[in-house]
Amino acid sequence: MIMKSKLLFIICFLCCIDAAMSQNVKRPDSYNYQRGVEAIQNDNPQEALEYLNKDISENPKNGYSFSWIAMIRLQNEEYGKALTAADLAIKYLPKKDTEYVIFAYSTRANVYLCLEDTIKAMSDYTTAIRIKPDQSSLYDKRAQIYFEQEKYELSDADYRKMTELNPGDVMGYMGLGRNALRQHHLDDAISQFNHVVKLEDRYSSGYSFRAEAELEKEMWNEATNDLIAAMQCEWDKKAVYHMTGLKEPAFTMMVSKLKIQAAKAPNENTWSYLAGLMYEQDKKYNKAIELYKDANKKDASPSIYRRISDCYYELGAYDDALRNINQSLNIDSTDLSNMAKKANIYYEMGDAKSAIAEWDKVLTLQPEYGFGYYRRGWFKELDGDMDGAIEDLSMAIVLDPEESYAYVSRGDVYQKQGKTQLAEADFKKVIELEDSPEKYSCVHYAYQGLGMYDKAVEAIDSIIARDEDRSGSYYDAACLYSRMKDKDNALKCLEKSLELGYMRFAHIERDFDMDFIRSTEEYKALIHKYKTAHEQSINSDSGSASNKEMVTTEVPFTKESGICKVKCNVNGLPLHFVFDTGASDVTISMVEATFMMKNGYLNGNDVVGSQRYMDANGDVSVGTIVNIKTVNFGGLELNNVRASVVRNQKAPLLLGQSVLGRLGKIEIDNSKNVLKITHSK
Repeated sequence: MIMKSKLLFIICFLCCIDAAMSQNVKRPDSYNYQRGVEAIQNDNPQEALEYLNKDISENPKNGYSFSWIAMIRLQNEEYGKALTAADLAIKYLPKKDTEYVIFAYSTRANVYLCLEDTIKAMSDYTTAIRIKPDQSSLYDKRAQIYFEQEKYELSDADYRKMTELNPGDVMGYMGLGRNALRQHHLDDAISQFNHVVKLEDRYSSGYSFRAEAELEKEMWNEATNDLIAAMQCEWDKKAVYHMTGLKEPAFTMMVSKLKIQAAKAPNENTWSYLAGLMYEQDKKYNKAIELYKDANKKDASPSIYRRISDCYYELGAYDDALRNINQSLNIDSTDLSNMAKKANIYYEMGDAKSAIAEWDKVLTLQPEYGFGYYRRGWFKELDGDMDGAIEDLSMAIVLDPEESYAYVSRGDVYQKQGKTQLAEADFKKVIELEDSPEKYSCVHYAYQGLGMYDKAVEAIDSIIARDEDRSGSYYDAACLYSRMKDKDNALKCLEKSLELGYMRFAHIERDFDMDFIRSTEEYKALIHKYKTAHEQSINSDSGSASNKEMVTTEVPFTKESGICKVKCNVNGLPLHFVFDTGASDVTISMVEATFMMKNGYLNGNDVVGSQRYMDANGDVSVGTIVNIKTVNFGGLELNNVRASVVRNQKAPLLLGQSVLGRLGKIEIDNSKNVLKITHSK
């Protein structure tokens, strides 16, 4: 799919061409056409469409209007209308106006790509190249199609042409390097990426792609250096992907280099966060939590709280998981994925009703989310609401007819209700959907539900054999054998799953599938053994809130015109801050920032960049970002608080949710005029 931002870039680019065209071609000068092009230049495609359609009604053979209409329709994902407009643009545009003709062919090619018709897309790009053989971007488009078709020689030819047309542009060399990398011509790939880095040393992909080749050659030192270099340029997703997949010896090497970066940039949270991601991916959750907390001290964010919550969730520390997901939602209350995560935490805590209530919120905001109905239906089944479960699971199937787990779950509920024929129909549908081993997901339960035990065992064995992380697969096998009342194999597979790290004890203890073996002494002994070891692992985590004494601090405040103000020290300077639970960020006035800078409370090293912020009126300005080393009030101290310097802020310091979430639980006692802040001692 063509991204809208990319389309707008193309539109703006073509508008620039439009202003500097050859004088040999007369362009339309009708009122509606001119207003339409102006609207495009002003990034208002809907207004542009209205003017251009008016122009077409008056000038039905204006290919220029059709070319722009095609682009706007493509941007709106109206592919049929876009295709029609592009066809008419090609038909009516004067052939000698090559810029607009190739524009129309390129647009139609993009439509064909969205329709997954690469043959016609390739034909249009080739035609456009024939018309204007010196336009580099056309070769780039065609080379990408060749790449996807694994026609690397043809793709290379187009990328080489790009380097001839524009030797200073990195994209041709990047394409050649990527093609070599895909074919495992690693030395050639590294050579191309070397040239990219020389041409543009701030282009992150040059480093991250080169790191991929170096990793394949086991050049650990070079690869880890390049991953760091990529992240120094920008947040490079490929670099993050490779970092989080590293194994020894590269893992320890990478973590060490991230620590060095963190020491060199003590106010940046990126490096601690990346190390946390690495440890989390390696299932070293306690270490990941420690690093995430360090990142949060430098610059708290909802995504970091979410990561901390996920780690606690994996450890089975559900109170801590819930606390951190709430912190994330305090900062961004609109994040549906966090609401869904919160529902799962409630389930693990044994509170199905609260889990259902969270899914109610999600589905109110996103009523076409099929997976949400599946999860809520499953929770309703656990809560004993069978009719509600059927209703939700049926909705999930309507929205996503190929979601086999929804059929299995509904089949289970139908069986419990004694509706055998309906259950069998659902189980047979799963077998139809998962008709080959590579598609197997839950088909073993369907075979079991139909009494086809041999097929069920064959399916689960296939799933176990293909999975890299087998802890979950062995747990599914234990569930299957328990359903089939095969105690020995159920216990054997359960022990294997626990041995491999399956630690969702709260789920195990209420999972219907475990009912057959739950009362056995062997089951109880297994759960006791591994749960005890797991709890010891959690308790060894010095960062766990459950191991800390919680205390409540009362901080006095005053009210002026309804505004709550609290005395504080900002880098040692006595000030007041405005306590605002509705604000998302931290701001300080230009007056106070200037005073602090002139009097040594801030220095040049505390200026860390700029950002755009929006005030309550919706006005967007650009503010300098400063790092405040300490904010102390009521005996509580926050370190490394980032604040935006603003001109129109009356309060010297406004604390919003990005920092309030770091304090703990906050209550406002208006009768005593104090803030009650509950936090770890």
